[in-house]
Amino acid sequence: MSVLVQREAAAIREEWLGRASSTRPADRPAAEAAITGLYTLIGEAPPRFHWVSSPATAVATLPPGVRPRPSQAVEHLPSWPLPPRLKAVTDELRRDLDVSLTPIHRRFDQMIRDNVGRPLALSAAALRMPLQGAHDSASHRRTSWYDTLCVSWLAHYDALRRIGGADFPPEASRRLGLWTAVARSCRWWWPREGVCTVAERPVALHTEAWGDDGEVRLHRADGPAVRYADGWEVHAWHGTRVPAWVIEDPDVRRIAREPNVEVRRCAVERLGWTAYIEQAGLRLVATAPDPGNPGAHLRLYDLRENARVLVAVNGSVERDGTRRRYGLTVPRFLDDPVAAAGWTYGLSAAQYSLLARRT
Repeated sequence: MSVLVQREAAAIREEWLGRASSTRPADRPAAEAAITGLYTLIGEAPPRFHWVSSPATAVATLPPGVRPRPSQAVEHLPSWPLPPRLKAVTDELRRDLDVSLTPIHRRFDQMIRDNVGRPLALSAAALRMPLQGAHDSASHRRTSWYDTLCVSWLAHYDALRRIGGADFPPEASRRLGLWTAVARSCRWWWPREGVCTVAERPVALHTEAWGDDGEVRLHRADGPAVRYADGWEVHAWHGTRVPAWVIEDPDVRRIAREPNVEVRRCAVERLGWTAYIEQAGLRLVATAPDPGNPGAHLRLYDLRENARVLVAVNGSVERDGTRRRYGLTVPRFLDDPVAAAGWTYGLSAAQYSLLARRT
């Protein structure tokens, strides 16, 4: 495919990513009209709409008039009757759209998947963090409903039409238009029989680029990565959800008490390895030039009774031009930093020394 076509695909991808990460107030009339149209597709009467300020409120509260039964809680979303029926509608729609494609249109299909669909799916998964925080459980992973709301499949067909010239059947285009209108006007919604809960968009959302095809993930080093109008916040460090203290007040004592290894890693990085080593009083065991990263050094420190930490410099340059320092926990019997580096790769010290360059 030509460079011009790839640029057009990238522009469509960025357009849809903007919708998925938008902080503009929801277009409530447009959202309600489109969702009502989707209810009609499955033979349901127009629902009442219950707007809430954040996903946390959507998960924690019930709409007025809904009986407070366990089955009505959002945590039981996988067993609700409407989400699978609406998902079936999207599955049928996608089959109809695919069948309508001609061989000429299909020539663009893989390029669009690679340049639009896949990067958007990765970004959308990263942007789903507020849902994880709202549920605070694995229940959000047991339902395909949130996958149905992912913009990647909508962007795929949008790109097929705009780049490949696909001419979809009128009825399929109408159904696709309903899903597109919802994605343009709001973000997360939860369909019950007779009532639909819709969450407002966040008022602030901070991301960083992390892939080669425009992928983004949540990150903010000096505050919440996502904030909603009701004050509910989500903190993230390079795509990992963390407690607020990791970003706002990292402390060696809190780090020592933290049971989650990923949260500990993020907290140390937020504090900085130099500061952490000094404040924690870690004893330097040995240092050595890094054979896998010329010009950098490996430093081995005592960490706990049964472990040490190897502090190394990333072989790849970050987007801001710096090289990130990171620590790897290694067994205490390792006294040689080069042997410790090799151990992390499953190699001996001699084998690691032969590496041309580590990334």
